[in-house]
Amino acid sequence: MADTTQPLIQRDALIAGATGLIGRELFKLLLASHHYHRIHVLLRRPARDLQADERVSLHYVEYHKLTPMPPVDDVFIALGTTINDAGSRDAFRRVDYDAVLATARACLLRGAKRLVVVSALGAASRSLVFYNRVKGQMEEAISKLPYESVTIVQPSLLLGDRAALGQPERAGEQWAAKLLKPVMPLVPRGMRPIAAQDVARAMLDAALSANPGVHVLRSAVMQAKK
Repeated sequence: MADTTQPLIQRDALIAGATGLIGRELFKLLLASHHYHRIHVLLRRPARDLQADERVSLHYVEYHKLTPMPPVDDVFIALGTTINDAGSRDAFRRVDYDAVLATARACLLRGAKRLVVVSALGAASRSLVFYNRVKGQMEEAISKLPYESVTIVQPSLLLGDRAALGQPERAGEQWAAKLLKPVMPLVPRGMRPIAAQDVARAMLDAALSANPGVHVLRSAVMQAKK
């Protein structure tokens, strides 16, 4: 695991999706890290509790018409919804594909070097499952962008307190967590629910490691690092 306590050459970071389960944990880690002297946060709605430090700059945006991004080194994208929450397949795709790609491209134009993106376990561009197919198509598009380093994280079901963030609980996550709990030791590590904090920590480690090329970080690997 990368050391987030010792100062190195400081970088500028940008995070999209900081109000979500993973994004909020990642925001906390970025604030605690001495590696970043400026943290830019993209938001669609006010979230004053994120303005917790003089290093933080909030930017209110519409992802379908992004204005030029601030120059940054590392980009973290934790955007994501569900078809149920979005209201339709088209609305889901606008978030999980269009907004993700728009952010990554806009930051690349401003000199960003490293990109870390949240996808999902089971992502595959030819999947018969619409959710997985969109995630897979997003991964393929992201992988073609000329960043120095791209890391795609594929968490399984997420554990975390969505209610504390003012978000509706996702029935699928709750149901699966309860169903799996009695047999958790028998469930393959990659299929077990994972804490949002563990995903966020893996994302920060990936950016700080900055391994060249495109890398996919699956849930089993992230859980093994705990």
